[in-house]
Amino acid sequence: MVVQAEEGLLTIPATPGVPVRVLVATAVPVERDAVAQAFEGSDGGAVDIIAAGVGPAASAASVASALTTAALRGTPYGLVVSAGIAGGFQPEAPVGSLVVADEITVADLGAETPDGFVPVTGLGFGTVTHRPPETLVRDLTAVTGARSGTVLTVSTVTGTAERAAELRARHPGALAESMEGFGVAEAAAAHGVPVLEIRAVSNPVGPRDRAAWRIGDALTALTEAFGKLAPVLESWNPHEPTN
Repeated sequence: MVVQAEEGLLTIPATPGVPVRVLVATAVPVERDAVAQAFEGSDGGAVDIIAAGVGPAASAASVASALTTAALRGTPYGLVVSAGIAGGFQPEAPVGSLVVADEITVADLGAETPDGFVPVTGLGFGTVTHRPPETLVRDLTAVTGARSGTVLTVSTVTGTAERAAELRARHPGALAESMEGFGVAEAAAAHGVPVLEIRAVSNPVGPRDRAAWRIGDALTALTEAFGKLAPVLESWNPHEPTN
């Protein structure tokens, strides 16, 4: 059973064998509820799920608040998971497939120049990529059949073939595009907590043909993926070093 602990937050009353408390952050309630369905029938308290808001700023603020609150209560999280539906780069990430990020990269944080886009790191500031624990990525892709690769975070969703091609040229390993992963990862990194990103592909990256979107199928795939997460976490060493 899933219990609503407070507005926007779902607490799973039990997840046997999970070695750390897990915070799952989706953008919107329908994604949150799809994740929660995977834990129906559980009976111990290791997973909280929040609808953190759309975009990197909202998701970073919500996750940072949740992490701070948990730490102050003496019940800190040991893993943060950014999850939801996403656009997939074709043909590598077809509609209905799963992607697990081995890199979470912000694609539009930087500056436009006469020579093209320069990431913020090229300007001498900040970071543009976070890397999830290799063991978790490997084991989760193995049990779910997902592909692993870069998941891009954007503040403006891609709507043209030209923009999709530009992103692929700059990020050859990119499999999917979402709006929250980097914000979630920044908040997690500020608290020293590892991060994962799991995405179910609802539409191709490129021209926005809503008739071709398969949101229901993607939400089902998301539920199925989280149904296989607990055994992976049981065997994970939370002290695994990250890159």
